[in-house]
Amino acid sequence: MEDRLQKLMSHAGLGSRRACEEIIAAGRVTVNGHVAVLGEKADPVKDRILVDGQPLKLPEANIYVAIYKPRGVLSAVSGQDPRPKVRDLVDIPGHLYPVGRLDLDSEGLILLTDDGDLANRLTHPRYGHEKEYRVLVARRPDEEQLQAWRRGVVLEDGYRTAPAEVQFVEPFGKGAWLRVIMREGRKRQIRETGAQIGLPVVKIIRTRIGSLTLGRLKPGEWRYLTSQEVLALKQPAGKQGKAVSERASQRFVSTAAAASPTRSPSGRGREADRSERRGAPARRPTAKTGRSGPSSEKTGVKKNVPGDRPFAGKPLGSTSPAGKPAKEKPRPGAKGGRPSSVGKPSNAVLKRKKNPKNPGRG
Repeated sequence: MEDRLQKLMSHAGLGSRRACEEIIAAGRVTVNGHVAVLGEKADPVKDRILVDGQPLKLPEANIYVAIYKPRGVLSAVSGQDPRPKVRDLVDIPGHLYPVGRLDLDSEGLILLTDDGDLANRLTHPRYGHEKEYRVLVARRPDEEQLQAWRRGVVLEDGYRTAPAEVQFVEPFGKGAWLRVIMREGRKRQIRETGAQIGLPVVKIIRTRIGSLTLGRLKPGEWRYLTSQEVLALKQPAGKQGKAVSERASQRFVSTAAAASPTRSPSGRGREADRSERRGAPARRPTAKTGRSGPSSEKTGVKKNVPGDRPFAGKPLGSTSPAGKPAKEKPRPGAKGGRPSSVGKPSNAVLKRKKNPKNPGRG
């Protein structure tokens, strides 16, 4: 990692930064063969830095290792316990401190380093560094349980946990995955908190410590931190935690959206939902052109488009309910039908003939 020459020289024990600036101004420092100037930067790993013709000797760099601790492995680095320890998984000489211990049944990210100052800053509650977990609980939580966890829970020993960020991620069988972000870390705190509010904890995976994330590490794997990751961890908690937390929230939202990328919440399409929010009728393709046109559902008028039935009655030649062909009704006066009344006297004339005494009344 590049840094100013006067700062590198000061770390090497050549004096204060002001004194090192005077050495640079005197032309006594070269970088890769050329005389250095004030304000110049160099990387002690890649560049050849000479002071009065002698290589600049920097103190040995600290070691920073990220490891995925599997279940059944102790977070300790030494001890009489015969069970496997996380230090046994990293074949690097030297004494390394575990940052962010996990209990035997939990898994996830642990930082191993010989930088005692950084280890203290990341673990002490007063610095407020975040630790993020994926937690599998045996039951589906309701909103009251989630709110209780967020506010803080009184454990069996009387300790009240600090407020935490708790978010429902996705269902899993009869239980659910939760995302939990804490700024403190008591022993078995997540498991005891879940037990107190009726959510037994099945699995815990730590995914983040401060700005350092688990990434693609698999159980038992480890890697060195980059210089940028080390620098980010040394930043105050407020600067590193906010950006990382926002990125994590966006990742969970995008993951949920990816499950149904083309469907809207109502299931009728994004354009229909937007139209309803604007108060306009939804648009849908017409039968002739395939273009979008206003729907006629509100007016109750159905347009006669190709493919629609022309009428709802029975077609010609239909059968009767008994399955027999329907009989055609005969025309009046036709053979086999009702006789026609054409050419016959009316009823009034017949009555007058029957009553000869009063021919005017029927």
